[in-house]
Amino acid sequence: MENIKMPDFSPNLFWDTDIADLDMEKHKKFIVNRVLDYGSWDDWKIIRDYYGLIQVRDIAKDLREMFAKSLSFISTITQTPEDQFRCYKLLQSKDTHWSY
Repeated sequence: MENIKMPDFSPNLFWDTDIADLDMEKHKKFIVNRVLDYGSWDDWKIIRDYYGLIQVRDIAKDLREMFAKSLSFISTITQTPEDQFRCYKLLQSKDTHWSY
């Protein structure tokens, strides 16, 4: 199988990874998570166009962790309730600090 060239994502997205080692299919969960949490609007358009909105939603629904703003964004853009995302359920089970 021929290697597909990685799209031109923002350079800050994969600061800890060699982008040449990434594959859009094998590493889609990692890529979608990074784009949702750290990506620009152009990065978002790349994953939306590549995977499609439904697949991005399905990948995001299975992510263990995601920033609250990222969860809110993907929930709103896909019209999917936040409580259907795995990270939301895990956030709800974490202990919070007491408010004095």
